[in-house]
Amino acid sequence: MASLSTSSSPPSPTQQSEASEGSSERRLREAEDRLREAIEELQRRQRSARRIHLPCDHADESCVANAIGNLCQTFLLSYGVRAGIGILLRAFKLARGQSYSSLLDLKQLVSEKNLIVREEACRIGLLFGGFTGAYHALRCLLRKLRKKETPFNAILAGSLAGLSILALDDSNRRRTLALYLLARLAQCAYNSAKSKNKFHLWGSHWQHGDALLFALACAQVMYAFVMRPESLPKSYQDFIQKTGPVARPVYKAVRDCCRDSPVDVSSLSAYLSNKRASNFVKLEEFPLIIPCSIIHPDTNSCLAHNTNAASATFRKTFPLYFSLTFVPFVVLHLQKFTDAPVRTCWLAVKGAVRSTSFLSAFVGIFQGVICLHRKVASKDHKLVYWVAGGISALSVLLLEKKARRGELALYVLPRAGDSLWYILVNRHLLPDIKNAEVALFCLCMGGIMYYLEHEPDTMAPFLRGLIRRFLASRISNPAPPSNRSTSYTYLQALDAMKKPKLQDNQEAETSASEKYNLESIPGL
Repeated sequence: MASLSTSSSPPSPTQQSEASEGSSERRLREAEDRLREAIEELQRRQRSARRIHLPCDHADESCVANAIGNLCQTFLLSYGVRAGIGILLRAFKLARGQSYSSLLDLKQLVSEKNLIVREEACRIGLLFGGFTGAYHALRCLLRKLRKKETPFNAILAGSLAGLSILALDDSNRRRTLALYLLARLAQCAYNSAKSKNKFHLWGSHWQHGDALLFALACAQVMYAFVMRPESLPKSYQDFIQKTGPVARPVYKAVRDCCRDSPVDVSSLSAYLSNKRASNFVKLEEFPLIIPCSIIHPDTNSCLAHNTNAASATFRKTFPLYFSLTFVPFVVLHLQKFTDAPVRTCWLAVKGAVRSTSFLSAFVGIFQGVICLHRKVASKDHKLVYWVAGGISALSVLLLEKKARRGELALYVLPRAGDSLWYILVNRHLLPDIKNAEVALFCLCMGGIMYYLEHEPDTMAPFLRGLIRRFLASRISNPAPPSNRSTSYTYLQALDAMKKPKLQDNQEAETSASEKYNLESIPGL
């Protein structure tokens, strides 16, 4: 009887309280689940409505004003970068002539006679500004016409806006830029396929695969410079010629020698007559090889010649690399420069010294391979210059940072492709299509804008940041959408409710009323 009475006794107040709390928590969880389902349904309806009436990302201004504003902003930014580089290079030139007082003379520093950058800066500004303005205008137009936002909008808008390349009047520069974007687009496509396990190149996991690609590109460029200089842009030819220590008549003699053509003895003799060394070998019209005494007539030592070539290259190219490092950073990141100007200058000097040292080593090694070949061989061959370019490019492993090697490879690769394109067209292996570089640029820009907006992780950080900075819009620099102010806040608050309870009982009791108080959620 005692056991029966014990088992049938009513529950204690403590048990009733626990049961009541458990029931309250259960009802609150059910209410949370229903609220979450209602919010998700509301968001689905909002997304469906936006597909029909898709708003633009510039709610505070019209589409025309947004496009014109972006065009002007990017034009001024591009113009400033090009003009700034020109002014800084002019300042280095004046300082090299020991005319330090002239740096304060604006007439000598920025006059049209001494600083002819206005037309080129305007063309570059029209290229980037025209693309930016046209891209934003076309995106808005496609939203209104198609009433939906799809990757096709970005591809079509980028392709049509790519016609801004016509602002450049030089077809060689347009082709070089188009090939550069083609290399970048191929990089994005490969990274996208690799991330989805659809495609994988053999050897892409190699630690120095970027250096290998750079070496192959440099091999083609140096071969083209020596054997087919007409296949390179005139400005690029002049840069390599000015950087290297060998004169044009000597390169022409080497080219004729490798082709078994008669050497222009009179031109070569006129060049050598101005040199102080007099122990030249007898010039022949059909030599087997051009000796070192003609390649570097100022010195008999190949080692001294190569050392002098490297040091001279450093002196000549440091101002250029410093300008290319310093000016874009100041213009594109003015706030960072004003916050820490000394650190910015130090980083620019450090980067310029590293890059200039790499280029100096490249020139020295290239000349060293040429001289070494003449020590061991009695007949010249055009492939020697291809091999010399590839070997000298390996200096990138010693002097450049890992992050920069891939950028250098993708910078030189279009130059090599440009040269190869010209050679194949010249040999009638590819058709010569007028303005083909314009069509290629437009297609590449369409692909680049697709990857920028829909798969940005496939792009190199340098290129992604550069395009976003010049594009100057909320499309490329997304901000939190305004439609998150209500339902998104609710979901965030509900997710916060799912966090584990605190270990401290006092804090748990204090937060319990807030945790299950729906009035604490904004908007409820």
